[in-house]
Amino acid sequence: MADNPADATPSTAPAPGTTTETTDPRADSALQVAIDLRAVVARLLRQFREAGADSAITPSQASALSRLGKGGVSTVSALAAAEKVRPQSMAATVEALESAGFVTRSQDPNDGRRQIVDLTDAGWARLEGQKEAGAAWLEETLASHVSAEELRTVAAATAILERVLA
Repeated sequence: MADNPADATPSTAPAPGTTTETTDPRADSALQVAIDLRAVVARLLRQFREAGADSAITPSQASALSRLGKGGVSTVSALAAAEKVRPQSMAATVEALESAGFVTRSQDPNDGRRQIVDLTDAGWARLEGQKEAGAAWLEETLASHVSAEELRTVAAATAILERVLA
């Protein structure tokens, strides 16, 4: 008896003026890719650091060198903030790098209380060596662990990420 409203099948449509929660499958997919990509990038960065590492400097010293190479001259305080460490810890890191001949410290001409930290030629050479070691590791790893088709996929993904970051 379809004419009797009590016998009708209940509608799954929302009542007027109400909403239902819908999830965009693309959002879930983007979220999962973002989570996975972040983890992979973190592991990749760790591998780059390890590839360029040796017993001459610590990972925190290598990171400070890298930051100076990217950002140019800095102060101990700015380096500490960027590396998310205490200024006292960064001061010790910079002191060790200065002792090794990788950085110089000089008085800030605008504020005599601050010191400017800059890479020396040896620091630039060290940084270049770290980059080359990381690139060599990744080249060898890709060559020995991925197929030609997978390598094209990695190249395409790299191009997409470059576009997204532009």
